[in-house]
Parts: sequence; structure tokens; C-alpha cells
Amino acid sequence: MGILLFLLVVDAVLKLITLWQSARRKQLAWFIFLALINSLGILPVIYLIININKDKFKR
Repeated sequence: MGILLFLLVVDAVLKLITLWQSARRKQLAWFIFLALINSLGILPVIYLIININKDKFKR
């Protein structure tokens, strides 16, 4: 039970981070895709890996 709770928290944190970053970068397609699809942490990790070397947020 504890492991499942831990995995759910990690998934939620990853999803929140990626949604925040995609919104700040104005990447609407990623934001919608990440918000609607529950991939158990796979999509957030893919997004973070793809966008790790991109410039910082445009201000």
C-alpha cells in the first residue's frame, strides 16, 4: 500500500512540473496532451527529457 501511494505522489508531482513548464513555454499541444492523458509518469518524463536543453522560459 505504501509503495502505491508513493508512486501516485511521484506521478502527480511529475505531472504538475511538466504542466507548469509547458504552460510557461506556451506549448499548448503538450499542455493539453499531458493534462488529458494519464500515462503513469511516462509522458512527463519524456517531456522533461525532450525539453531539458531548451532555453529558459521566455519572459
